[in-house]
Amino acid sequence: MNHLQSNEPQVMPVEPGLIPLPDLYILRNGVPVHIISSDTEDIIRVDFIFKAGQIQEDLPLLSSSVNMMLTEGSARYTSEEMSKKLDYYGAFINLTCEKDLAGLTIYALSRHFRKIMELAREILFCPLFPARELENLIKKRLQWYRINREKVQNLATEMFFESLFGKTHPYGRQADESDFGNITPGLLKDFHLKYYSPGNLTVIISGKISDKIPQVLENCFGDLQAGNVYIEGSVAYLSGSAGKKSGLTKPGAIQSAIRIGSPSISKRHPDYPALKIVNTILGGYFGSRLMKNLREEKGFTYGIHSVLSSLDLSGFTIISTETGSGNTHSAVDEIYREISLLHTKPVEPDELRAVRNYMLGQMIRMFDGPFALAESFRAVWQFGLDNSYYHRFAEKIKTISPDEIIELARTYYKTEALNEIIAGPL
Repeated sequence: MNHLQSNEPQVMPVEPGLIPLPDLYILRNGVPVHIISSDTEDIIRVDFIFKAGQIQEDLPLLSSSVNMMLTEGSARYTSEEMSKKLDYYGAFINLTCEKDLAGLTIYALSRHFRKIMELAREILFCPLFPARELENLIKKRLQWYRINREKVQNLATEMFFESLFGKTHPYGRQADESDFGNITPGLLKDFHLKYYSPGNLTVIISGKISDKIPQVLENCFGDLQAGNVYIEGSVAYLSGSAGKKSGLTKPGAIQSAIRIGSPSISKRHPDYPALKIVNTILGGYFGSRLMKNLREEKGFTYGIHSVLSSLDLSGFTIISTETGSGNTHSAVDEIYREISLLHTKPVEPDELRAVRNYMLGQMIRMFDGPFALAESFRAVWQFGLDNSYYHRFAEKIKTISPDEIIELARTYYKTEALNEIIAGPL
């Protein structure tokens, strides 16, 4: 009897490969344009990025309100006319306002690029902030605010950032219902004048880039005056309290929201790539220790996640989950137990191999196509880095040792320094 002999395929190591750097083009007024070209898509993505996030605001809601009002009417078009033009040219826009940055991302067909850029100039640099539209926006936002105040996960997250960065710092300051009445067209116009200027702008463009596109950008934006660059607010003092434990009772809630974490390092720190690996082991993917323990073994939660995030002035770690009120304290105990195990017990080879394969696989997805390349470049550009960061990251994923993981966990996940927030039926 003949037996077929099968040969297992060779397992090849995952490599991110060559990560191209964008080309840099400078408009005549000094605006940098990072260009990521590909012939595979007849669509162009343009990111207009301003240093105009929450870190720059003096009042809660101000930076996000300015951003949300950009499409509510300009010197030439009403909001309805803007919407019709975007539909006519098949363009899609996404307004964003984060803790450090704000801006606009546009997806458009290459053949309509000039028309869409003319409209983008109106949206970004000529908004009127009409009073009626602002009043409607504030009413909607207040309604969303009141609805979200009934959700324990939102309450816990707000308290978490307040405990980390302090009540007066823009990273930690939370909006109160009275803040909605303080937003006026005049305040929006003043904030926009300061921070939505060409001198405060970076453009990242990706997709099918023809030779004509830089000239279109030059014609649409190169004549704008750069103006002054304001840095107010960026030196605000971080005033959170380490190791703070707080609870917020929410009668009638059927679950408790748990948030545990601390201030941490940013991507500029040399330990950041390695700390990303530690975070992944703890709770950064579906096969993580926290998921196996609290979801699969104990059944305390449907999901639990650990995140390491980078900000301009800081960074933070946060472990997030919701659990039934009867399991709240047991869930918290298990979270600390898993952190303590990272301090003392070396990661087994099989687990470390699985994490390496997962993270390297995720990294390959980060560079799959021009839009993914643009997103990945933006994620490091913000911190004064370039794509060489990812090569260092990939190398650390392949070479990190169990002893190094223990040392990092002891340094950056000190249990006595973790802030613990619980919101629910305490």
